[in-house]
Amino acid sequence: MVSSNFKLAETINQMSIQVKFFASLREKVGHNDVELASAQNALEAWQLATNNMTAPENLLVAINLDYAKLESTLNDGDEVAFFPPVTGG
Repeated sequence: MVSSNFKLAETINQMSIQVKFFASLREKVGHNDVELASAQNALEAWQLATNNMTAPENLLVAINLDYAKLESTLNDGDEVAFFPPVTGG
């Protein structure tokens, strides 16, 4: 019984972060989205989801639909979206 309680506690403490890639980043990283068990901030989420690929200069980040910085802290259940820099006129 103790081991099953430990597994329950372990499951409860595990985070879930959804990472999504848009536009040309989808092709660059090779997938549309990834689920991570944990990440302290958006930069770590980028590194884990892309196998440490260098982040493009001026990478745009949104956390739960609000623009954010790569250093922004993540919480359980957050959705992180990465966008390439916007160009055009």
